[in-house]
Amino acid sequence: MSSEDKQPSEPVGDGPEQLALIRESVRKAKVPKAKPRTWRGAALAKDLPVARVMVNKGALHLDQFFDYAVPEELDADARPGVRVRVRFGAGAHRVRGGRREGGGLIDGFLIERRAESDYQGALAALAYVVSPEPVLSPEILGLARAVADRYAGSLADVLQLAVPPRNGRAEAAPSPEPLPPPPAPAPATWQRYVRGPAFIESLAAGGSPRAVWTALPGPHWPDELARAVAATLASGRGALVVVPDGRRAARVDSALTALLGEGRHALLTAESGPEKRYRQWLAVRRGSVRVAVGTRAAMFAPVQNLGLVVVWDDGDSSHSDDRAPFPHVREVLELRATHDRCGFLLGSTSCTVEAAQLVESGWAAPLVADRARIRAVAPVVRTVGDHDLARDEAARAARLPSIAWQAVRDGLADGPVLVQVPRRGYVPRLACERCRTPARCRHCAGPLEAPDERDLRCGWCGRAESEWHCGACGATRLRAQIVGARRTAEELGRAFPAVPVRTSGRDHILDSVPARPALVVSTPGAEPVADGGYAAAALLDGWAMLGRPDLRAGEEALRRWIAAAALVRPRSEGGVVVVVAEPTLRPVQALVRWDPVGHALRELAERAELGFPPVSRMAEVVGAAPAVTAFLADVELPADAEILGPVPLPVPERPGARRPDAAAGARALLRVPPGSGAALAAALKSAQAARLARGGQDQVRIRIDPPDIG
Repeated sequence: MSSEDKQPSEPVGDGPEQLALIRESVRKAKVPKAKPRTWRGAALAKDLPVARVMVNKGALHLDQFFDYAVPEELDADARPGVRVRVRFGAGAHRVRGGRREGGGLIDGFLIERRAESDYQGALAALAYVVSPEPVLSPEILGLARAVADRYAGSLADVLQLAVPPRNGRAEAAPSPEPLPPPPAPAPATWQRYVRGPAFIESLAAGGSPRAVWTALPGPHWPDELARAVAATLASGRGALVVVPDGRRAARVDSALTALLGEGRHALLTAESGPEKRYRQWLAVRRGSVRVAVGTRAAMFAPVQNLGLVVVWDDGDSSHSDDRAPFPHVREVLELRATHDRCGFLLGSTSCTVEAAQLVESGWAAPLVADRARIRAVAPVVRTVGDHDLARDEAARAARLPSIAWQAVRDGLADGPVLVQVPRRGYVPRLACERCRTPARCRHCAGPLEAPDERDLRCGWCGRAESEWHCGACGATRLRAQIVGARRTAEELGRAFPAVPVRTSGRDHILDSVPARPALVVSTPGAEPVADGGYAAAALLDGWAMLGRPDLRAGEEALRRWIAAAALVRPRSEGGVVVVVAEPTLRPVQALVRWDPVGHALRELAERAELGFPPVSRMAEVVGAAPAVTAFLADVELPADAEILGPVPLPVPERPGARRPDAAAGARALLRVPPGSGAALAAALKSAQAARLARGGQDQVRIRIDPPDIG
């Protein structure tokens, strides 16, 4: 979207649209008044005998509140925000539009107590109050409604993400008394950034600055993040920090404990277990703790008097929820910053296109170091084309070009060396050596494999292929397979027989490694932290990450490379990084210059010319082909909407493999220019609700801002 659509005082996404979402959440709670009703002659609560309930049914045509009578015996516990059980359907209430659902007890949240109901029939009563603990605050309810509307989803689905499951023992345990605010911290290493000290001083003074922070390489970012949180606490306000995974949450946890001591923050991660995590969450909701640090689900943490929201490494796919309505942490925290008028900090060693857009639009200010500082703390980055072969047997055995082999050998003389290997699955197994076109079977178009590294066979039909040639350029040579971390570790072990080799990947991720010489082979995102930093790093098979058929391939490759290279010692201490990829490609040059912001700005400019997100807003409609076609015919899209497709989804990589959505067969993309995102979401939500109310059987999935548009 253009910079005209965002102002510093407006939320991110579609500017005024986000404020409209908040106002809409208030409007939807208002209904006309009517005559009060009784419940089958039984004694009801004397004051406010009607409970407005959000039932836990995620269907869009049920995305509304329902009225229930409050029996006198539940009067004291039936407070707004508590969990309740109600009988849903079978005459218990009506669904606006006339349709009724089957009966049965169902969970829900009590939204408010009222003196009257607009329903003219007899109200069913609350079955019981699950717990008198009010777990849903008005602030989180308003946020959840705004998120549901932005992503064309239901409020019930968002509340399932926002409020964790109940644990009785955790509720019974008392929460500690809140501690007084700490003193404002010193800027410390924030002085390395041009506006760093001013940012910390603004938070400590009660300000609400918004910043996109491009962190310098090295181990300091957890402490710098902790100091931003401490400055917010010093002003008497709370803070929320969301990171991609438990390992980085543990680093922030340690930094906060070292700076502030115990008892000032709660750690909300799955590793804590359900009881401990819920106890910590309750401490935040009750106001005993003013700081919450956690992974994706923590984006809804009910921090009281919120003064700062932080998201670290927003490009990590873990920040995008895989449950409906698929919210992204960055967007949710932008909504919170707008709704609560609090500070906002987006930090990363790299820079996404969305982060660059926040700065370009003026909604957030940049927090960066000057070029001299960057050159001083970044390692030396060398490039080598992956067609280069090493000039000796040991290098060829390890698949390392000579420059990379030399860097690994020199680094091992002084400490651990990191070797990053792309995971299997980034691209098909074999590709043309000249043009990188995937190698496919001539009979069934299945992927070609080399089981014994000599004979080619199809991975689908099993036919042998003895005379393969590239259909795109006519070349007859194939490039080597993507070799996983385990295989690479074996090869490096043979090349460096006296050096211990450790692996870190999906099956077993290392948190840290000692400063002793060792080879650490890791997949992207699983790199352990080395004490004192790595002496060197080799980033292998760059073509695999850059060759993915994805709009974000270059951005994601650069983010992965910088994250690994940031763990290497600075050039003043001899740190060297060798990336095996075509040196002339833009992401490779950005790594050499250590300029992720410049790369993101150029990507943003290109997407603006092509009308790609985040400049435009897009939605994905996936389902069986007839269902998608029928849905598109029924939806009343904004006049400026563009429909791309529908097109068949790619077939599974192996026969019999299931697609992510078993009913999916076709996909359509809907695109609108800046300013029409809210109208697009509303139109899709309305059409989906009408389809479900009519009893549509074929599943149609809607996703706003899909992470992968191919």
